[in-house]
Amino acid sequence: MKTTWEVADIFRLYGKAYQKTNPLSYKELKTMHHITACRTAQLGGHIEQCNNCDFERISYNSCRDRHCPKCQSMVKEKWLNDRKADLLPCNYFHMVFILPHKLNPIILKNKKVMLNILFLAVSQTLQSFAKDPQWRLKGQTGFICVLHTWSQKLIDHFHLHCLIAGGALSFDKKQWVSSKGTFMFRVQSLAKEFKKRYLHLFEKAYLNNELFFPGKTAKYESREEFDSLVQSLFKNKWITYAKRPFAGPEQVLEYLGRYTHRVAISNNRIKLIDNDQVSFEYKDRTDNDMIKMMTVSANEFIRRFLLHVLPYNFMKIRYFGFLSHRNKKQAIKLIRKFINPNAVLPKKIKETVFEMMLRLTGQDITCCPKCKKGKMTITKELTNQYLNSS
Repeated sequence: MKTTWEVADIFRLYGKAYQKTNPLSYKELKTMHHITACRTAQLGGHIEQCNNCDFERISYNSCRDRHCPKCQSMVKEKWLNDRKADLLPCNYFHMVFILPHKLNPIILKNKKVMLNILFLAVSQTLQSFAKDPQWRLKGQTGFICVLHTWSQKLIDHFHLHCLIAGGALSFDKKQWVSSKGTFMFRVQSLAKEFKKRYLHLFEKAYLNNELFFPGKTAKYESREEFDSLVQSLFKNKWITYAKRPFAGPEQVLEYLGRYTHRVAISNNRIKLIDNDQVSFEYKDRTDNDMIKMMTVSANEFIRRFLLHVLPYNFMKIRYFGFLSHRNKKQAIKLIRKFINPNAVLPKKIKETVFEMMLRLTGQDITCCPKCKKGKMTITKELTNQYLNSS
C-alpha cells in the first residue's frame, strides 16, 4: 500500500465523481486541475543529464497555483527575502481578527466583497487606534495583513493575521513614537471597534446591491431578515486576540514564514486514503494543540478543501499605513533614521534557485544522484505533447 499521500491523489481518485454531483466554479475546477497536474507530464518539463556518468532524469514543471501544497516553498522564500528591505529595528506585534461563523454562508457566496470588507475594517480599526491620543502614538502605523480561511479541521474560519510595527510615524513625519509595554492596543477595545466598522461596511455593501444571496442565504434579500442578522451580529462578542510581541526582525521573518504562504492543508498531514475515506491529522486547539486524527469521506474532504479557493486575482497578503507600496520606500528610510540609523538588519540575499535549495535543504540539487560527482544539466525541454505521446 502507498505510504505517502497528497491532495493530488484525492483529486485523481475522486475528483471526477465529485464534479458530476457538485456544481463548481471555473476557479475551483482550475485549481483542482492544477493540483492534479502539478509535477506530472501534463505540464511538461525537461530532461537533465549528468556531465560525468550520462545518468538522465526527467523533471516535471510545477503548477504554481497558490492553493497547491507543493508549490509554496520557493514562492515563500523569495517573498521573505524581499521583505527584509521593509524591516525596522523595533518590536512587532501579532494580532488576529476573526469573523463570526454566522457570516460564513454569506462570505462563501460573496468572497471578494466580504473579504475585501474584512481587510478594510481591520485597516480602519488599527489606524483609528494609532491616531487616538489614549494610546499615546498619534501617528500612522504600518502593518501586513495575511488572510487565512480555514481551521485545522479544514472548515471555513475566516480571519486575518496582522503583523504590526511597534510604533507610529508622526503625521508631520518628524518623529517615531514607540509603543509602550507588552501590548500595543487593548484587544477588547479593538474587537468592539472592528465589529462596528465591519458591520457598517457590510450594511453599506448590502444597500449598494453588492451582495448575492442564493440558496440558504436567499432569506437575507429581505431587508427585515438582513437587519435582524446585523442586530444579532452586533449583540455577539467578536474575537480579536494578540500574541506575544516579537523581540526583533529575525523573529518577524520566522513568523512570516509560518503564516504567509500556507495552504488549507499540507500533504504531510494526509495519512491515509482508503475505501473512499481520507484520514488527516489536525491540532485540537481546545486540547492544548494535541495532534489528533480525523477521518471524512473523500467527497467531504474535497468540499472542505474547495471552501478555501480564493477569487481570481484576490490579494491574500496586503500592506497598510507606512508599509503600503506607495509609502514604504520613503517612510522606512526615515523611520530607521529615527530609531537607530546604525542598526544591523537582515540583508536581502541574491541567489539562484539552486543556491536557495542548497541553503534551505543542505542538498545540491544539481549534483548527480548516481555518481555523486557530476552536475545535472538541462539537455532538452519537453512540451506537454512530447510527454503525452512518449
